[in-house]
Amino acid sequence: MRHPLPVAALAAATLLTLTACSGSGDDAGADGELALVRAGSLTVCTNPPYEPFEYEEDGVIVGLDMALTGEIAADLGVELRPLNTGFDAIESGAALNARQCDMAASAITITPEREENVDFTDAYFDADQGVLVASGSPVAAESDLEGLTIGVQQATTGAGWVEEQGLEGVQFEDLGLQIQALRNGQVDVVVNDVTVLEPFAGGGLEVAFVVPTGEQYGFAVRTGNTALLDAANATLARITQDGTYDELVAEYFGTGEPVD
Repeated sequence: MRHPLPVAALAAATLLTLTACSGSGDDAGADGELALVRAGSLTVCTNPPYEPFEYEEDGVIVGLDMALTGEIAADLGVELRPLNTGFDAIESGAALNARQCDMAASAITITPEREENVDFTDAYFDADQGVLVASGSPVAAESDLEGLTIGVQQATTGAGWVEEQGLEGVQFEDLGLQIQALRNGQVDVVVNDVTVLEPFAGGGLEVAFVVPTGEQYGFAVRTGNTALLDAANATLARITQDGTYDELVAEYFGTGEPVD
């Protein structure tokens, strides 16, 4: 099920003065200035297609993650600049450490392993894993996955879950390739976050079952970038309190109301 997670309220954010970053040096200067990889922009690494969190529309990357990080950018007084990036480089922290972007926003589950490489904001969304199959498939429970070929997205918690169960996982670079492989019969089932699998239910596909994992999404910044982390958390607290968060969730999930 889809569960937006309220973020904890924080103290009022310190007003930040923005400076450009040449690709090296600290994330915050001696005077507490916030350094960005590109002057006047909050560059955000993301990995579409992963609707409704990030996807392309008329050549522009949009989605809930972009709307939320857009609020962070607005509070900083800069423009949002999404950057299409491989998920392995996002979740490992490689893209952040290489100064390709200031923040990563791609429905990233907060895990202890990832926290060794990046710093996460407060959690902003709850998630579970789901199993997508062709309509009429006999798969209805975890025990039915034994011996099947399972399509997973590389470097994701879904891929990790499949490996932990001792099942056969075939890795794909993104969600779109997973779905294509299922439709073409290259894999028997697909495992990914149930929230992004649900839109594909219908038209010959269905969600067979949900695997409760208690995952939570967060935005990532370079380790030690407390200036940007504090600013992002302050924005998450603001939009939770003023109703903006609920409005954006309702918009991108097409419910017309906040998701419970």
